[in-house]
Amino acid sequence: MSKYSYDFLVIGSGVAGLAFALEAARTGRVGVVTKREAAEGSTSYAQGGVACVRGGDDSFDLHGADTEAAGAGLCRPEVVESVVAEAPGAIAALERWGVRFSLSDGGGSYDLGREGGHARRRILHAEDATGRVIEDALLAQARGNPRIELIEHQCAVDLLTRSKVEGRPAQRDRTRVLGVYVHDAQTGEIRALTAPRVLLATGGAGKVYRYTTNPDVACGDGMAIAYRAGARLANLEFVQFHPTCLFHPRATRFLISEAVRGEGAVLRNLAGDAFMPAYHPQADLAPRDVVARAIDQEMKRRAEPHVLLDLAALSPAKVRKRFPNIHRACLELGIDITRQPIPVVPAAHYMCGGVVTDGAGRTDLVGLFAAGEVACTGLHGANRLASNSLLESVVFARRAAQAAAALPPASPAPEVPPWDPGKATVPKESILVSAHWTMVRALMWDFVGIVRSDHRLQLAAGYIHDFRRSVENYYWNFILDTDLIELRNLTLLADLIIRAAAIRRESRGLHFNVDHPQTDDATWKRETVLDPIAQEARPAEDGELRFGSRDSTWEPA
Repeated sequence: MSKYSYDFLVIGSGVAGLAFALEAARTGRVGVVTKREAAEGSTSYAQGGVACVRGGDDSFDLHGADTEAAGAGLCRPEVVESVVAEAPGAIAALERWGVRFSLSDGGGSYDLGREGGHARRRILHAEDATGRVIEDALLAQARGNPRIELIEHQCAVDLLTRSKVEGRPAQRDRTRVLGVYVHDAQTGEIRALTAPRVLLATGGAGKVYRYTTNPDVACGDGMAIAYRAGARLANLEFVQFHPTCLFHPRATRFLISEAVRGEGAVLRNLAGDAFMPAYHPQADLAPRDVVARAIDQEMKRRAEPHVLLDLAALSPAKVRKRFPNIHRACLELGIDITRQPIPVVPAAHYMCGGVVTDGAGRTDLVGLFAAGEVACTGLHGANRLASNSLLESVVFARRAAQAAAALPPASPAPEVPPWDPGKATVPKESILVSAHWTMVRALMWDFVGIVRSDHRLQLAAGYIHDFRRSVENYYWNFILDTDLIELRNLTLLADLIIRAAAIRRESRGLHFNVDHPQTDDATWKRETVLDPIAQEARPAEDGELRFGSRDSTWEPA
């Protein structure tokens, strides 16, 4: 079996992974592992932009207050304060890497957008394709850097740890990560990639749900392999459903940016009534969790398959200039958004929980870092404020690169054994994998979706237990392929989301339970921790999580 060694190993090639790679390449050789082509990931689909204080009527305090208001009491104030303050440095870094943001008509300043939950215009964007512009720029920089190697079509199977190599149980803060086993989708080979410093930048887990804005790669791989290796996860019950996904049979994952409402578009039911003022004082600019639940309730109340996003308040010229990609994509489907409302529905969009990190991206495992949607940093709390995700990715990727560079390699590095397939055989049919994909995603949408109940969560827990047992048996009995690896990760994440949702006996942010509709600050103003070593889901203990702590050597640009 081939072995490949690096100074740094990055799993994922979105904005977090590439920003880390570009910073880390200053001090060593970096391998960037990506499950499909390097450009295929959630970053490329991000339309909105990057939140950053720029306007004279804005301030870091206002941006922080909006972030904490959206987070429903679970944002860590010290994390919010530091990330908001580092936003200008993150923008400067992106521009050094070739990102060009849209300018105002005069060309002398940024064209700042506004999205739900923001009290001011502070969204830097590249028309309505910000993620694609960022991904293309960073990828070009990475491809041109001789210290960075892009390793495409490799699916992470499991993390390599010293404790696993030596046959010892994982111990928190004492388990050293040595690399990762990856499956080559083109050859079928499973090989070890080794490095003393590994960054998880695998994105979220939107594919756990039947309807999602996420690309096919978003199966929760990074969270799953971290959990199996012994790292804690937190806040997985907080799944953000984007309010406005295009409702069309030929474009099931096309996102209609929240910036469209930020520019004046209005949500209406099929009778033409603007319904958001009845649900929140900010109406169409309410936080995403409020808007998604309002749409869900309006659809159920009226037995309608979707609602409408009406752009009549925007001039056709403004629509074409500000939202050229949305306009073009809808026009190809027969919808002229300069004259017709857009049919929209909510869809699973963003994981506000993930692998627990400190303020420098360190996880529970020595040598393992996390940044981007895969991580739980303390910034988002119970609900992410729009356009804070790209910002968080850049800030924590840069911090993690510095912290990783300061970490000495394992000494002496143990010999990594080749992958042992045991007595696994080639499966005669693939129906079990495809059937379980369908059943798990339907289960999560119907029982663990926008609105939950104790009974539905109890039923979901029973079903997912059986699904996981079946998938695990299949996993160990048959030769692996990417579909089976993803299914194993997806069912684990579904199980963990259900467990987290079941123990939070209140409603807060993105988690709404009809049996516990009130917010309970006395008991539940704390994170939900999923602990693989103790095999339990529980509320976080006071002082247990180190979200805000980081080395004093970190100096933001």
